[in-house]
Amino acid sequence: MSILVIGATGTIGSLVTAGLVEAGAEVHTLVRQAGKREFPAGVTEVVADLTDVPSMRAALAPVRTLFLLNAVTPDEVTQALITLNLAREAGIERIVYLSVIHADRFTNVPHFTGKWAVERMIESLDLPATILRPAYFMQNDLMVQQTIENYALYPMPIGSAGVAMIDARDIADVAVAELLRRDQAPAALERITLELVGPRPLTGESVAQVWSSALGRQITYGGDDLAAFEAQLATYGPAWLAYDMRLMMSGIQAFGMRASEGAERRLESIIGHPLRTYEDFVREALTGS
Repeated sequence: MSILVIGATGTIGSLVTAGLVEAGAEVHTLVRQAGKREFPAGVTEVVADLTDVPSMRAALAPVRTLFLLNAVTPDEVTQALITLNLAREAGIERIVYLSVIHADRFTNVPHFTGKWAVERMIESLDLPATILRPAYFMQNDLMVQQTIENYALYPMPIGSAGVAMIDARDIADVAVAELLRRDQAPAALERITLELVGPRPLTGESVAQVWSSALGRQITYGGDDLAAFEAQLATYGPAWLAYDMRLMMSGIQAFGMRASEGAERRLESIIGHPLRTYEDFVREALTGS
């Protein structure tokens, strides 16, 4: 029986796929079109669509363990609920679901509330799952690295409440560990929720200081202007997504993204190494290694 990775073509999913292959697992990846992305040797591509029930039934039939990562789309909740219902129908009792930290608190943010609805389904049906709730990905800042270097400005309006950013590789390491733990267990394991955070909270000012130190010149925090942030995003993508991200940043400014006491130690015990720091991430981004 295989582990099916849904969302395997993205940053987290590709890292999870590679980690599972390295661990010797039998891995299937769900794709809409075969051959569009190169996967590690031994990975089996399964062509299906999350809203096409017959193709999903066929994709889930040989699966023992499921990793579910839904892209932020207008029908994200529909995709997730259909997939989990079909997984339950197929008798899959080993699930890892990627949600988001504070999904229950950022109630006006569409993709947060969508993931919270999925969490409530998992809880109400008592599905044997690990719910992963990551904070802001450090790798999100790769999208603004050119702006930082060219204009000496850190433009992400994360405010001053504190965001415990986490490296995508640490998220993937936790996901792989949980998938293997569930896959190798003789029976279904109890449901758990893990908050995924980095080693310390960061603010807009402190992030700018990290880049300043790494570049050897002053980088300024661009401030908390959410309207400007939305307008900039809307030049690169759909308006609904730009507004969703604006609402998320509003929540980050108001509440921050901090984990409960002891979360960092728990994560390090799961992955077997220290959590990567933002300083490490910036250094690697600048050197390419």
